[in-house]
Amino acid sequence: MLDVTAKRTNRSAGRRKTGESARRERMAAAVQEYAALGWPCYPGEHPATDGTRACSCDRIGCPSPAAHPRSQVWQRQATVDVDTLGRWWAGDPEANVVLPTGRVFDVFDVPAAAGRAALDRMEREGVPVGPVAAHGDERYLFFVATRGAPVDEDEWWSCHLDTVPETIADNPGMRWHCRDSYVVAPPSVLPFDRAVTWVRAPHGAPLPDPLRLLEILADDAE
Repeated sequence: MLDVTAKRTNRSAGRRKTGESARRERMAAAVQEYAALGWPCYPGEHPATDGTRACSCDRIGCPSPAAHPRSQVWQRQATVDVDTLGRWWAGDPEANVVLPTGRVFDVFDVPAAAGRAALDRMEREGVPVGPVAAHGDERYLFFVATRGAPVDEDEWWSCHLDTVPETIADNPGMRWHCRDSYVVAPPSVLPFDRAVTWVRAPHGAPLPDPLRLLEILADDAE
């Protein structure tokens, strides 16, 4: 009986190891694919591997566990250099993927139910839609062309939608991630067996105009 139990335990451990290895390989491959699209990347924190806490960072009671960069220098160091990215993820294969916004793209971040409704509406009305990701089962992320630093910046910067992920409690409806913000990208892993996944994966096509999507998303996010 002990031998049978030991064999079952070993098989289970082997399956877990294989699954972890495959996930690490997917993470490293995804980073290289983002770099090929011209999307700068930076390593993010991840769920603690020892199961003692939700985030691998040292902060007690982390407000955004496994969903933030591992360092405050992320804006300066995020890169598309494949050698640098390879070294980062070889050194920390569990690292989630952080994508800075306001450079190549902005991201509209809405509750999942609103995102699904808006996506259905866009498809019915023939509105061009770019990449869309699901952050667990709570949020939908719509990738759009960045507004960057527009000439009329003084008139509408910063609008009330401008935000970083940590402000979700203050602004639970729609959020507009642009300059100085970021999103956590697929195939990042979140606490409690959640993940960031693609609903519509990027394929290198031009990103949609943010203002065309804004009205629909704002309506459904109210």
